[in-house]
Amino acid sequence: MRAVEDALGIQVPNNARILRNIIEGIQYVQDHVIHFYHLHALDWVDVVSALDADPAKTSALAQSISDWPKSSEDYFKIVKDKLAGFVKSGQLGPFANAYWGHPAYKLPPEANLMAVAHYLEALDWQRDVIRAHALLGAKNPHLQTYLVGGMATPIDPSSQWAINADVIAQIQGMFARAKEFVDKVYLPDVLAVAPFYLDWAGIGGGTGNFLSYGDFPEADGTQWLPQGYILGKDLSKVYPLDQQKDITEYVTHSWFKYTDESKGLNPWDGVTEPDFTGPQPPYKFLETDQKYTWMKAPRVKNHAMEVGPLARMLVAYASGHKVVQDTVNFVLKKLGAGPEALFSTLGRTAARCIETVVVADKLAEWTNELVASIKSGDTKIHAGSEMWNPDNWPAEAKGWGFTEAPRGALGHWVHIKDKKIENYQAVVPSTWNCSPRDAKGEPGPYESALIGTPIADEKMPLEVLRTIHSFDPCMACGVHLVDVKGNEINQISLDAADHFSNPLVRAR
Repeated sequence: MRAVEDALGIQVPNNARILRNIIEGIQYVQDHVIHFYHLHALDWVDVVSALDADPAKTSALAQSISDWPKSSEDYFKIVKDKLAGFVKSGQLGPFANAYWGHPAYKLPPEANLMAVAHYLEALDWQRDVIRAHALLGAKNPHLQTYLVGGMATPIDPSSQWAINADVIAQIQGMFARAKEFVDKVYLPDVLAVAPFYLDWAGIGGGTGNFLSYGDFPEADGTQWLPQGYILGKDLSKVYPLDQQKDITEYVTHSWFKYTDESKGLNPWDGVTEPDFTGPQPPYKFLETDQKYTWMKAPRVKNHAMEVGPLARMLVAYASGHKVVQDTVNFVLKKLGAGPEALFSTLGRTAARCIETVVVADKLAEWTNELVASIKSGDTKIHAGSEMWNPDNWPAEAKGWGFTEAPRGALGHWVHIKDKKIENYQAVVPSTWNCSPRDAKGEPGPYESALIGTPIADEKMPLEVLRTIHSFDPCMACGVHLVDVKGNEINQISLDAADHFSNPLVRAR
């Protein structure tokens, strides 16, 4: 969408800009909370140990770190009994298939019980706050109201089928509840758990290079979260990004084919030609000195880059973003640590929480900005119909669309020629983080972060999960689909004017 807008020089209206910020912002908050409690917390929390907790002591612990109302002795006794029922029945549900009792777990039983209670609460909480996507985007996930040139959601204070005072009041309530949970549950939990694992402030640092495209455009054309990259953990310098010159993708160790695989290609010149040379029956271990993954290897000036909440917070911190600096310094002071602790598995986990705090605060400001715009009489949400006429397009145009998804830097590159899409490439967050080695043998963030990780029991590699989960990986986002023989499945050539909001491209 932004790639096409960039190619055709389309400026979206102010209301569309604000709506996109609001929708993306609540996605950050919901996604980060869900990641912490349901995808990552059990790497640090021993659920079985919670069965030994004293509900009275758990209540005292919870009340010592927050005034969250669900903190009574009776409440934690109910949670403990519910957990005991799961164990007795043998139906552990989401708590099955873990390494309970692993020596790397360090929390006392009461902290484990508190975390389990909040795990369960977060399930209900996220179901409520993400309803904002239903109101503004028709559904979650895969919102339906984004259009090239703006948004499809109408604004009409007098219509029940549009964004009106009632809709705004509903999302304001959701954002207030989201902020309360973040401030009184998520942040206190991170601050309570982290001191037991401060050794992880020196583990899982990875490449030491961090990239943020920046996002949340402001009315003055700036971005609320800044763009740039950091090299070698040096927070004294944020380098500007020229995506046309700086970004390349290698396939030296990927199951794709280039004419010259010693060189990388900018995504505008990108080629996605499958070349599967992986294990055949009988299967053996992957050979990392050969091709070993469906992920390409993106680089910035030949540097492997970590992307995601840690990268965004570091770039913002180093760029002088005051709100981010204040929140980072507050968390570090609470933990008795310096900025160097951020370059780690624990720092990655803390940065996600820090970002959630600052975005949850910003949601009210964006909503008030939308209210002020509507009160001024501005209800425009789309650039206009003239852009839909292909006769107004240049014969050839290229565009780059970028955003910062919750997982990190997401870029789309489009080449439009003779009113059709000539080439389309995407580099998603997990492609950056799960990158294999490049032509020079430099490993990507996952591989780098695992080097030197202590493993107490190689048959139960909990420590590996801690670091990989801290990135919030999404392998499905970063791979390409082919059949078992590597053949093209389908090819769709679609006139861009026919269905501009869903620009299908040559698909493999």
